[in-house]
Amino acid sequence: MTPLRLGYLYGIAAYLLWGFFPLYLKLLRPAGALEILAHRIVWSVVFVALLLATVRNVGFLRALLRRPRALAGMGVAAALIAVNWGVYIYGVTSERVVETALGYFINPLVVVLLGVTVLHERLRRAQWAALGVGGLAVAVLAVDYGRPPYLALVLAVSFGGYGLVKKQLALPAAEGLFVESAVLALPALAYLGWLTAAGDVAFGRVSVGHTLLLVSAGAATAIPLLLFAGAANRLPLTGLGMIQYIAPILQLGCGVLIFHEPMPPARLAGFALVWAALIVFTVDAVRHSRRNRRAGTPARAVAPAHH
Repeated sequence: MTPLRLGYLYGIAAYLLWGFFPLYLKLLRPAGALEILAHRIVWSVVFVALLLATVRNVGFLRALLRRPRALAGMGVAAALIAVNWGVYIYGVTSERVVETALGYFINPLVVVLLGVTVLHERLRRAQWAALGVGGLAVAVLAVDYGRPPYLALVLAVSFGGYGLVKKQLALPAAEGLFVESAVLALPALAYLGWLTAAGDVAFGRVSVGHTLLLVSAGAATAIPLLLFAGAANRLPLTGLGMIQYIAPILQLGCGVLIFHEPMPPARLAGFALVWAALIVFTVDAVRHSRRNRRAGTPARAVAPAHH
């Protein structure tokens, strides 16, 4: 199998797993969103530590300890991904899967906006047009919901900020996930201890299957991320950009077709505007990438996906 075909296989597998992630999270009820988040953090540390021990790659920790700025950056990344995970879990478990899917649809537009505001990048006309249509979509959805779609906006901004920090740090996927989870592990363990003492914990009290599902949260977090890393190392930027929409499309399908969340005409119109913005954005990205290849200019890295 060629590296390109293997890259697409890894990428599609990663986005399929992320796309069906709401189905997994629904199985974790009656555990609350914060308890699920805490277990996801703790078991991610355990799973990735075992993986790194298996491949005998623990030397990166010593190197990282000699880079205080990198450690500080990992702390910021950990805080952003904790917000992203927590809001996503809350959205899924509170019957708002459609709104969480919206967050990952508008994320590419937020990344472009962060490029302008934080990195002072200059946008092409098509990118400005995509941002304008995306802004109109958010306004339409705010009218439909009777409020701004704040779950979607928090997901998009936290995920975009996380990708920006990770781009600066340039750590491998498994090592980065281990450090981020380790930073959050003590607060997560303290929260689980408090829940246990208060008698409000679901872990170990619902069923054996439910307990095993909570334990598997670490693997459910790490495996698609590692598949994505394998894809990112083998695929061109445009190829990776095209398949990134698999996950929110599947999440939207889960929300509407499986969980029967409402999709009134005004909401559908808002989503249609988002999709129009993404079409403009993607077509422009493909054209720009082709021009860069002809000119011999390297493409910029894609931020890692996370759910």
